[in-house]
Formats: sequence, structure tokens, C-alpha cells
Amino acid sequence: MKEIKSYTKDDNSEENSSLIRIGNFIKEARLSRDQTIEELAANLKIGAHQLKAIEDGNKDELPEEVFVKAMVRRISDKLKLDTEFIMGEFNSNRKEEIVEEVSNTSKKKKRVKNHNPLGVGIFVLISGIFGLFASSLIFNFVSESFYNQNPKQELINKN
Repeated sequence: MKEIKSYTKDDNSEENSSLIRIGNFIKEARLSRDQTIEELAANLKIGAHQLKAIEDGNKDELPEEVFVKAMVRRISDKLKLDTEFIMGEFNSNRKEEIVEEVSNTSKKKKRVKNHNPLGVGIFVLISGIFGLFASSLIFNFVSESFYNQNPKQELINKN
């Protein structure tokens, strides 16, 4: 029975690119030690077809990612490679996406905060003029109403 995989094409290609890089590291290390795929697979007690799939970056021929990571860890230990670096390659694409997303967000925030000083000055000037005009209207209205409500002045004029 054939297993149905629910990977999108973009996710699969990103995962394959990291697997291809890892496979290249492993292949170069194996070849530098003059080992065949069959010899290394026998030493690690894994299938030669799985080792070849890892070296080729062919995710379709491999089991779940958890098992692939375990195999890669064993292979890199056996070949005396930098295991932490190799294992970090599995997550390298996701880290690059996060860094790009954070940098794009900070650029957007910087654009919002970057105000034109001339525009701010004009806004303050117009606000000041409007405030001065409004306060003079209010002052005139209050002073006229105060002047008109003075009853003593009316009594003096009537006498």
C-alpha cells in the first residue's frame, strides 16, 4: 500500500535543499575515507539504499524525518564530522525565514517612525494658529457677555 504524503511542493523543496547539503557533506566525508556506500551502511547497520537516498537528498525514499535525523547523527558520528553543524542544517531554512521576517518587520516599523521634520513643523504651526484663533474667539465672546451682564452700569445710566 502506497503512503500518501501531504507535503506542499515549496515545503518539500526547502526540506530537500537542506537534505541535499547534508548528503553532500556525508558523501564527501565517505569518499575521503575511501569507503563505499555498502561498507558504511554495513558498519552502521542501515540499508545501503537509505544511505544513498540521504547522500542524494531524496526525501521520498526515506522514512519519517525523526528517523532520518537519527541516521544522519549516527553517520556523522561514524565519519567524525561536526555533528552539531550537520544537525543544524536540518533547521537552517526555517531560521533564514525567521530572520528575513523579523528584518522585514523592523524595516516597516522604521518607516512608520521616520517622520519628516518639515511636515511636523508645519503641523505644529497650523495647530498653533488654529489654537490662537479659537482662543481669541472665546475670549471675545466671554468679554462681551461679561460686559453686557454688568447691571450696575445700567442703573447708573438710568439715573
